[in-house]
Amino acid sequence: MFFARAERPVRYALVARYGFEMGREATAEAFAYAWEHWDRVGRMENPDGYTYRVGQRLARRWAGRKTAGFGAPPDHAEVVVEPKLRPALERLSPRQRVTVVLVSGLGWTHREAADFQGISTSSVQKHLERALNRLRTEIGVDLET
Repeated sequence: MFFARAERPVRYALVARYGFEMGREATAEAFAYAWEHWDRVGRMENPDGYTYRVGQRLARRWAGRKTAGFGAPPDHAEVVVEPKLRPALERLSPRQRVTVVLVSGLGWTHREAADFQGISTSSVQKHLERALNRLRTEIGVDLET
């Protein structure tokens, strides 16, 4: 049940932060760790956020704290989005990217995104506002029309 519910948002957040390859690998390793230590992880207040942070630690170790780019999406993935979106997302800070994916992409509340990332709701709001403003500017979206 935990894996079925939590894997997708953890994977999306780690891919948003570290790129396709590293994000997916970190997700797999983080869930393997959670499984091995389920007696402790299962009793936590926020096992999803903990598993995400385990994935972050692994990815940072692998990348030497350097954020990986998105790279090409997997061959089997049919991606239909605004062509300017991917490069614009890559230029956001990792925290802004994750926040946009969780709130705008997955429809999470600010509280859910904050708990998941281990930050305050006001931080989520600021990251989201800055990210969306930057994306609108870079993509050329005019909200006045």
